[in-house]
Formats: sequence, C-alpha cells, structure tokens
Amino acid sequence: MSQALIDQVLAAVNAHPVADTDEERSVATLIAEVDRIRRAGGNPFDERSDLVHITGSAIVIGPRGTVLLKHKRLGMWLQPGGHVDPGESPWDAALREAREETGIDVRFTNDPPRLVHVDAHQGGRGHTHLDLRYLLDGGDADPAPPSDESQRVEWFGWVAAVKRAGDERLAALLARLGQEFSSEV
Repeated sequence: MSQALIDQVLAAVNAHPVADTDEERSVATLIAEVDRIRRAGGNPFDERSDLVHITGSAIVIGPRGTVLLKHKRLGMWLQPGGHVDPGESPWDAALREAREETGIDVRFTNDPPRLVHVDAHQGGRGHTHLDLRYLLDGGDADPAPPSDESQRVEWFGWVAAVKRAGDERLAALLARLGQEFSSEV
C-alpha cells in the first residue's frame, strides 16, 4: 500500500464537487473508513484486508450515450467496475475492469482521470464498497465481452440509461452526465 496513493485519492475525493446528500454521505464514509483502516494497519484498496474497501468503476461514454452491463450475480444494469488489484490505483482498476467487462478499448477522457461520483454501498458477501467512479471514453465501439463476463453489455442513450440503471444513485449520476454530454436529456 502506498501512502502517496492514498493521499492522492483522498485529495481527489476532497476536491470532488458532491452532487447531493447521498454523495456527501458517501464521501464522509469513504474518508472515515480509509482513516479507520489505515489506523488499524490495513490497506483500503485490498478486499482481503478489510470488509470495507475502495473499488473503481467506469462511466463509459461515447456518441451513442453510455455503456451499462447486466451484472451476472445481481441481475441489474450497472456500470463496469470492480476491485482494485495489488499495486493498482482505483482509476486504473476502473480502466482495466471496463476493458475486461465490455471488450471496448476505453481510455480516460481527462488527465488526471476525472472522478465523477463517489458511492459507498453494500457490495455483497458482507463487504462495503467505497466506489470511485471515473469517466472513460468508449468511442463508438461495439461491446465484445469475453465469454466469462456478462454478455448483456449495451450502449444506451442517456434517457434510456437513466431508466435502466439498477439503482437510483447511478440513475441520478447518469442524468447529470446526460445533461453535460447530450441534448437528449
């Protein structure tokens, strides 16, 4: 675990403009939990270190709207994302997971990567995910997920994505981004 990486993530989270009270609570939870985990000698990026850990997700955008996938275990339409591998940053995890889960050669829209949302939520099996969501460009490529990933990966126009999103916090984020990137919403 790199102290510099933790400091970089916390600086980005603290600089991120929260959109609503749900996100404000998520930011406060992330900051408190990272502090708790560090004081206990754990690694906030390692799912094996603590039941509460940071994850990285991707909001993939392009001229066709945004990409959602039907999560194999949860059965809901969500953004690609997952756990942070050893030595990886949350934004690199978002990039890797998006490529792995969608088969699209995504890239960051900004340098440094643009953090667009913070969401603390139950991740299943007793875990709490402190999810950092980054904006990625998927161009106009068709999804081509590998056989071991969900085969339900699709581009949605912004209005359809908001309606299809598997939870209200994701739907609110997509509505905000749709206003920024499309005249459709």
